[in-house]
Amino acid sequence: MPMPPSRTARIYRPTPRNLALLARVLADGGLVAAPTETVYGLAADALNAKACRAIFRAKGRPASDPLIVHVDSLAQAAEVAEFNEAALRVADAFWPGPLTLVLPKRAGVPAIVTSGLSSVAVRMPAHPLFRELIRQSGCPLAAPSANPFGYVSPTTALHVRDGLGNRIGHILDGGAAEIGVESTILDLRDPRLPALLRPGAVSREQLEQVLGRKVTAYRRKTTPHTAAVAPGMLERHYSPRTPLTLVRRLTSAHVRGAKPDEALLFLHKPARITGPNLFWLSDKPDDLALAAHRLFDQVRALDGGAWSHIRAELAPGTDALALAINDRLARAAAKSK
Repeated sequence: MPMPPSRTARIYRPTPRNLALLARVLADGGLVAAPTETVYGLAADALNAKACRAIFRAKGRPASDPLIVHVDSLAQAAEVAEFNEAALRVADAFWPGPLTLVLPKRAGVPAIVTSGLSSVAVRMPAHPLFRELIRQSGCPLAAPSANPFGYVSPTTALHVRDGLGNRIGHILDGGAAEIGVESTILDLRDPRLPALLRPGAVSREQLEQVLGRKVTAYRRKTTPHTAAVAPGMLERHYSPRTPLTLVRRLTSAHVRGAKPDEALLFLHKPARITGPNLFWLSDKPDDLALAAHRLFDQVRALDGGAWSHIRAELAPGTDALALAINDRLARAAAKSK
């Protein structure tokens, strides 16, 4: 006997009526996928343990990977995290925006949100629609990326429906995510030892300028079996199903040596090389913002094609977005343990 068709999530336009409806869904303990300026997140009331457990089930996410709590104000942030003076300075400089802070948590934050740790990751997003959902629902929102765990992060509502359409019911469409890669994560549990846990649009140098001290390099977590201090720290993450390998720079020799079913992903549009298996993230050689914006969308598109392999080019330099692009590509290319 044939199985009944799976439920498909509804995509909502961002009308006042729909925002009010989705805010009620969140306040009542439901899940809503919604846009942020970085990627789309799968949101639930961060203070509702049952609702947050539903995030883990929908994504197939291990309980050892904590969630980021999104807030609309510093006062709301202070209800979930204990802010030190350094954290207040950084929040004043970069919030709302693509920066997550790891701080000691308040007692009201459920253990499921923090993977049982005494710290919590907190961020004030810049996207007006996500901020409106926080305001209207009346609760901080826990929201990891709205995709099956470990897969390429979603930057459009259709990406969310492709990955989670039969597991959730509500997706708010806010267009393509502006930045396209997840937030920078800064560990400030001990303000004397700030550590960058994940690179993003806010650079290490910017953080050091505000803090007036050195920020140590981030360290990857290699296995999903022990709790990470912040999300997105696994060595393998953001991964397409199609095998992906990295090169420092793609050349004409790579093009000549590529098999017909191998896709070559350039950072920028190649000037004098053409071919049906050539793709790129940016049309201009100095536009890293566009490259980051298109990264996950292009990797998803190639993964959905008939390619047997993707060979991708790394971004040169130490710009914040170059480091973020290379971090996501390196995790996408990492082999399963």
